[in-house]
Amino acid sequence: MTRQAIRVGIIGTGRISDLHVIEYIQNPFSQITALCDQDLDLAKDRAAKWKCPDAAVTNNYEDLLARDDVDLVELLLPHNMHLPIALKAIEAKKIISLQKPMCINLDEADQLVAAAEASPHPFKVFENFIFHPPVMKAKTLIDEGAIGEPLSIRIKSNSGKGKTAWEIPSSADAWRQDKETSGGGPLVFDDGHHKFALAWYFMGNPEEVHSYIHHTQRKDGGFLDAPSLISFRFQNGKIGNLEVVYSPELEISGHYYAQDDRVEITGTNGIIWINGGHGRIGETPPLVLYSKDKVTEYRDIAMGWEQSFIQSTRHFLNVLKDGGEPILTVRQGRQVLKFALAAEESAQKGQSIRLREDLV
Repeated sequence: MTRQAIRVGIIGTGRISDLHVIEYIQNPFSQITALCDQDLDLAKDRAAKWKCPDAAVTNNYEDLLARDDVDLVELLLPHNMHLPIALKAIEAKKIISLQKPMCINLDEADQLVAAAEASPHPFKVFENFIFHPPVMKAKTLIDEGAIGEPLSIRIKSNSGKGKTAWEIPSSADAWRQDKETSGGGPLVFDDGHHKFALAWYFMGNPEEVHSYIHHTQRKDGGFLDAPSLISFRFQNGKIGNLEVVYSPELEISGHYYAQDDRVEITGTNGIIWINGGHGRIGETPPLVLYSKDKVTEYRDIAMGWEQSFIQSTRHFLNVLKDGGEPILTVRQGRQVLKFALAAEESAQKGQSIRLREDLV
């Protein structure tokens, strides 16, 4: 717990870093003091774009970790680099925010859990979907009993195309196509991590996972792991599923990924629908509640995907200032990783995967 401004170093200044730094730039409790990327010119461009003229810029992450004017490091790297660089950051006595997934397998995750929990410095596995304002509002309503006891969760993720969507750099796409660097498929494992985090957040740890994962060839020669269907069972008979679809000619509005995300949570006396995520189809309200024979639309909720990054980082800064634990803790990050890996394993083996308590 501290009241001094947190000095932040960004390791990895690719496209997604623009969203990660918004709150660090605007929050009076933080200041970006250093940037690192193997592409030095890209890091310099980011420093100029973010209006950080005094920030140190390097292409050597060890140089950044050695700096005395960096308290916290934001690690935005290909998944196979998470463990070695996070361990180096722990050794350097830094506060850490590590982009999801924390690692590419449970053996690596166990190493990181042990090291992070042995360190006195806070460690957060960065997850933004649970901080999307419509999701936060849904969680508040559910905790207040608006739908009774949650019984099931249905998540639909639909990728398509968009006139205003990001152009994905070939380098960013290439490592996601390789399981050695990514840990799994781009939609079910990588992006799906957000959806498994949502299911965990609302329903708890799954006890059993069963999945079907198909691969679709893109026109550019790459692949997407869709259509896919992942079903899961929680304690006390609660259930859920994740449906992942790629519709190459479907127009989806938004400034980031051309992808629409929707969630339906059914309880003993009500239903909540969360609409929108990366992008959006149509003008549906961000959140809809059906309870006590009444439909309530919540339209005054911020919808921009960037808001989820802002709120996630603000949460961490508040934890550093006021005390408490971040979401996700390193152990919670392992739980969500285990969930995602079970989906991959189920599809490979063609059978359900039961998740043992000793792996939690």
